[in-house]
Amino acid sequence: MQTLVGKPAPDFTAEAVLGNNEIVEDFNFTNYRNGRYGLVFFYPLDFTFVCPSEILAHDHRMPVFEEKDVAVVSVSVDSQFTHLAWKNTPVNEGGLGQVRFPMVADLNRSIAESYGVLTEDGKVAYRGTFLIDRDGVVRHQVVNDLPLGRNVDEALRMVEALQFHEENGEVCPAGWRPGEAAMTASPAGVADYLASHAADL
Repeated sequence: MQTLVGKPAPDFTAEAVLGNNEIVEDFNFTNYRNGRYGLVFFYPLDFTFVCPSEILAHDHRMPVFEEKDVAVVSVSVDSQFTHLAWKNTPVNEGGLGQVRFPMVADLNRSIAESYGVLTEDGKVAYRGTFLIDRDGVVRHQVVNDLPLGRNVDEALRMVEALQFHEENGEVCPAGWRPGEAAMTASPAGVADYLASHAADL
C-alpha cells in the first residue's frame, strides 16, 4: 500500500455519470476540480452492502463540501451504466437515488491502482479517501478494509483542519474542531497548548 500524502494526486480521465445523470466518456478529475480542493473516495462495488451507506453519507454532506469549495468524486470498478442504474434505483430498494457528485467508472482498475487502493486479488478497490489541496497535492488519506465503513464527518474535519492551517499557520492537535484552540508549531507552542488542554485529549 503506497502513501500519496505530500505527492501530486494522480490525475485520471474516464467514463463517468455526472450529478445530473449525464454519461460522459472523458471526465477528467483535474479539470473538474478546477483549482478547488478535491475529495476522491473509492468503494468496492455498486449494488452491494456497506457502499450505499457511505455514498449517501457523502451526498447528505454535499452542501457542506460545496461551502468549503471541495469537489467530491467517487470511483469504483463498475461501469458508468451500472452507476446510472444504481442511481435510478430508489433508496428503499437498495439504490442511491440522485446523488450529486460524479461517479467514475474504473473498469480497467487503473485509477485504483494509481492511488494504491486495489485489493490484493486485483478485483475491487478498498475504501480509500484522499483529500487534495488546491495545488493538487494529497494532504490526507485513509484506507479501510472492505467490511469497515468510513466516517464522512472525519473527512470533513480534515478539510476544516487543512483550511484552518492554510489560513492561520497554526497546526491542529488531536480531535481539533473549528473554534477550538490550535497550536504554534514550536516547542513553546506545544508546551502552551498542553498546559491547558492535555487533560482533555
